[in-house]
Amino acid sequence: MRQPSPGQRQIPVVVLAGFLGSGKTTLLNHLLHRSGGSRIGAIVNDFGAIEIDAMAVAGALGDSTVSLGNGCLCCAVDASELDVYLERLARPDTGIDVVVIEASGLAEPQELVRMLLASEHPGIVYGGLVEVVDAAEFDDTRARHPEIDRHLALADLVVVNKLDRAADGDRVLGLVRDLTDRAAVVPATYGRIDPEFLFDCRPSEERVGQLSFDDLHHGHETEDHTGHLHTAYDSLSFVSEVPLDPRRLMQFLDGRSEGLYRIKGYVDFGPYDILNRYAVHAVGRFLRFYPEPWPAADERLTQLVLIGSSIDAPALGKELEACKSDAPHTADEHGMWGVLRYVQGPEDDLQEPGI
Repeated sequence: MRQPSPGQRQIPVVVLAGFLGSGKTTLLNHLLHRSGGSRIGAIVNDFGAIEIDAMAVAGALGDSTVSLGNGCLCCAVDASELDVYLERLARPDTGIDVVVIEASGLAEPQELVRMLLASEHPGIVYGGLVEVVDAAEFDDTRARHPEIDRHLALADLVVVNKLDRAADGDRVLGLVRDLTDRAAVVPATYGRIDPEFLFDCRPSEERVGQLSFDDLHHGHETEDHTGHLHTAYDSLSFVSEVPLDPRRLMQFLDGRSEGLYRIKGYVDFGPYDILNRYAVHAVGRFLRFYPEPWPAADERLTQLVLIGSSIDAPALGKELEACKSDAPHTADEHGMWGVLRYVQGPEDDLQEPGI
């Protein structure tokens, strides 16, 4: 993935995978209606690329090609054209804040992730692999598609859907957790998870004349959600006026706990790099730092937000407190090497564990 220029906005691209009938389209429709004003672009079923705008209809997402009649994307695509459609969706004039790729039920998610990590487009960033499983049919799905175990091991977030229809939901949840590699595992019915797991639920900038699905339907929601599982997420905000030690922070990040899905924010490394702050973007096992000059008016602080499922926020806060630096007397020229490994190009992205 090519480095963005300083100040350039990057749009997260989330891969939504799962076998036929798991509920991927239902989950995507839920995200569209609960986006908090963020605008979602979607590439659906490996065939149709569409831009979701104010006049789109959620039910149309099941089609391979969709015409929204308002400057949208409407073409048949295959995997080799993925970069072309990301280019179109990431144009600043689209106003899109996040892209979701809904893979077909027989797609190989590892290859889609590799394609994203190898993308030459500086305006996008990997937003994670979300695997959706049908809790009620999980045993039968494993029998028909044993490769699901490998898919779960690759996932950054696993949504155990249709839990209300499973006779032994707790057993399925436990089995899925055993099959994942430290991924966040969340239960759901009707694909309802909190969108904040996947992206920031607010527009990146003030817009005029552009509506999202939840803007369009605001005030017209009549569905009774009583008794439904609305999966909550756990979060931790960490602020430090003391710079962080890069070695200690990398130890924390390399060993980040099970269920910790996203880390975002800015890090001050103090005397290790007095010119730059480092934006951090971590999704599952994917990690990237972006150095940028300190804004003249900004106070020098480390500001991080951690988001996950069933995480121990107080313990994580103590671990971050332990990352505070003893510099300047302990600072040395090699202290930043661990961080700089993640200020790299696509060849290093592909070395992420499990990819």
